[in-house]
Amino acid sequence: MKRPLLWIGLLLACLLGAATYYAWSKAIPYDEVVDRGPSPEALANPYLAAEHFLRQQGLAVEHANSLERLATLPAKDNSLLLLGERSNMSPRQVEQLLGWARSGGHLLLVAEALWDEETGKSGDLLLDRLHIHQTLSEEPEQLAPSSKKPRTKKAPDLTKLYVDNETAPAYFSFDTDFNLIDPKHLAQFSANSARSSHLMQLDLGEGSVTVITDSDLWKTLNIGKHDNAWLLWYLNQGTAVTLLFNSDFDDLFTLLMRYFPQALVALIALVALALWQAGMRQGPIRPPASSARRQLQEHLKASADFLLRRSGQGTLLHALQRDVLRAARRRHPGFERLDNTEQWRVLEHLTHQPSHVISQALGPLPAKRLSSADFSRQVACLQTLRNAL
Repeated sequence: MKRPLLWIGLLLACLLGAATYYAWSKAIPYDEVVDRGPSPEALANPYLAAEHFLRQQGLAVEHANSLERLATLPAKDNSLLLLGERSNMSPRQVEQLLGWARSGGHLLLVAEALWDEETGKSGDLLLDRLHIHQTLSEEPEQLAPSSKKPRTKKAPDLTKLYVDNETAPAYFSFDTDFNLIDPKHLAQFSANSARSSHLMQLDLGEGSVTVITDSDLWKTLNIGKHDNAWLLWYLNQGTAVTLLFNSDFDDLFTLLMRYFPQALVALIALVALALWQAGMRQGPIRPPASSARRQLQEHLKASADFLLRRSGQGTLLHALQRDVLRAARRRHPGFERLDNTEQWRVLEHLTHQPSHVISQALGPLPAKRLSSADFSRQVACLQTLRNAL
């Protein structure tokens, strides 16, 4: 019984080995490159390839995030490339940049706004100070409708720059939708396409300023095309280069509102609840006093205190005097028709109180406020008369 099982196991092992050898002999090794996209460093810096290229040419390159770097950047033998958005640049910063260029620095900037003929300015403070205008390029003439020429693929309109001692021009892929105009003829040289001008360089004091229509030709995707990389080196040769392209950061609140509005609302609600909790009284709340325990004397005292605060001493004293006279009329008919002297004599007889007590109680009240002792004494006299009646 055991020998057939052994032969079966050997047969299966042979078949498995033969199949493995066949598969291995037919397998062809190959290399596969997996494109995982740009690195985080390249995503954060669109001019990373440009920086590496300039370093390969022997130039010192650094990256700045704000114009504060200008305070410690020497002007001589240095180039500052403003490649970022600068709509919030103040007039003081514009003067600071132009002063740096006049001292011997090379300033390169991207024209940001179009020239407005009606207002006589573009809104780009730095560009307006240089008297360079940016406009839209003129549309090329269209072929006539009767033309029978077959349509061909349109060649790119490249920008040309002729350099001394070179027979052929250099070509660059500037955006041809924009055009630079030099109305005062201040530019020393320019680079032009078939439709417009895209680069102008001006002398400014001991330094120079280069104006371009766009800087996309130096970003990672385009710097290897045509002579784009060469132009970057040519404009900055012999200098240390500082690139500034993210000078306008959004503040924390703006970023939170843009990306985390729900979290920001929850945080504000949490802070409000915390402040409300902190403002609450500590300890148990005292329960209101039961109305059953209050007695008539407490109500009368509270009412008297209220009247004293609201109406003053005179009102209370006049009310007591009227009570005394009302009680005297009940005890002695015709009391109201007697004069004051007769009334006081009748009260002296009815109450058995001396005349000076009666005159003090029923006499005219003083105009000024009584002291607490005098007021208590006056009230006591009136209450004594009223109780005696």
